[in-house]
Amino acid sequence: MKKSLSLNLFLCLWSCLSVYSQDKKPNIVIIIADDCTHNELALYGGKNVNTPAIDKLASEGLTFNKAYVTMSMCTPSRSELYTGLYPTQSGVCWNHAQAREGTQSIVQYLGELGYRTGIAGKLHINPMKSVFPFELVEGVERNCVSNTAKYDSKGMHDFVTRDDSQPFCLVTALTCPHVPWTVGDPSHFNTDSLILPPYFVDTKETRIAYSKFLAEIEVLDQQVGQTIDMLKKANVYDNTIIIFTSEQGAQFPYCKWTNYDNGVHTAFVVKWNGVTKQGSRTDALIQYNDVLPTLLDALGNKQSGFDGTSFLPVLKGETDHHRDYAYFMHNNYPEGPSYPIRSITNGEFHYVHNLNHENIYVEKHLMGHPVHSGYWSSWMLNITRSEEDFNRVSNYMLRPEEELYYTSQDKYERINLAGQKDYTSIQKKLAKELSKWMDEQSDPGSELDSEKEFEAQKEGRHFQLKQPEGIK
Repeated sequence: MKKSLSLNLFLCLWSCLSVYSQDKKPNIVIIIADDCTHNELALYGGKNVNTPAIDKLASEGLTFNKAYVTMSMCTPSRSELYTGLYPTQSGVCWNHAQAREGTQSIVQYLGELGYRTGIAGKLHINPMKSVFPFELVEGVERNCVSNTAKYDSKGMHDFVTRDDSQPFCLVTALTCPHVPWTVGDPSHFNTDSLILPPYFVDTKETRIAYSKFLAEIEVLDQQVGQTIDMLKKANVYDNTIIIFTSEQGAQFPYCKWTNYDNGVHTAFVVKWNGVTKQGSRTDALIQYNDVLPTLLDALGNKQSGFDGTSFLPVLKGETDHHRDYAYFMHNNYPEGPSYPIRSITNGEFHYVHNLNHENIYVEKHLMGHPVHSGYWSSWMLNITRSEEDFNRVSNYMLRPEEELYYTSQDKYERINLAGQKDYTSIQKKLAKELSKWMDEQSDPGSELDSEKEFEAQKEGRHFQLKQPEGIK
């Protein structure tokens, strides 16, 4: 009789625990690199640097081949990720800009579902108190232009283990491989044998700068691994949705501060036990503004009012399709003179419209900052060496009104197909879809006075744009 009671009691407790485990909301960890060109990673075909921790995470989850940011700048891309909105709707259309008051972010949306949401590392979002009120978690370097990349997982461990009864969301925003490229050991790389991207001018100075950049990717990978180890030691790894993303491209020509694929294309991996298939990949087209709606949908709280939409069916392996198009914009100011660019991709072809193509493109960091000036000067000195080197420099600074790239076949976008007869149809179709998107976003395009509007933001004013229904 006692044995029977004991057995029944055990079965009852086991049943209760099983129900609790099934009903318990998953935790969320978003690991963000800083200016890491996606195809430098082995996961996307990179040949120069090993990234075992990122590769291991990908082997346990789903890798997105075609994930994008709308703007290849830190503040706009992160604001998009946290709000689910295009830059035109959040107001963050420039680097260092601030979101409109009244905009809600991942903190408020998850807070309504009982989550505590913290951020360790880089911020680069404003206003913090009203729009992005993250709990600040200590231990990770916040200054992306620091000469160090401080990393101590204790603060994150304390955060994730503080209250087992409440689910958490933790953003681990690392600062590698953002300039000044002083972290890591460049001697790990033989500069003479590095495989340079085809948009580089091959000089000694370029190879030295590139090796320093790659050394920071090594540190990035180590810190990704340490973050995962922390989650395992805290016994939360198995019940946590883990996202890794590389943000936009690095501070090299044709990458960050452009609409070219190496600028807006981001590495994106999701590991979710029991949902994502281990070691799988998808060609589903997604953008940063799809991430927040997806997380809410995953938690059973599907909402409207975002520019993005949920790709939960992709995570579940039910489909390999999400968007028909991804859209991109760039205004350049305050990183240089205003130079508005708008573009669109269908995942195969990429159409670029340089709205003020008559002007010269200047990016002050690449062309004048001490970190870059050494290799950029060497590029300028070498443009008479070959026609290819001349084109690498001149095509970066002097751009045609329209560009069209068959990106799936030309991943570095070196061959402009705009105006070629065989591609007239796709060029017209993408141009039409881009114009439609700009109209929907009330995007002023070339009429936007970037300098005037950016300065107005300091006073809390924004240019007038229509907002989607449902935005509070």
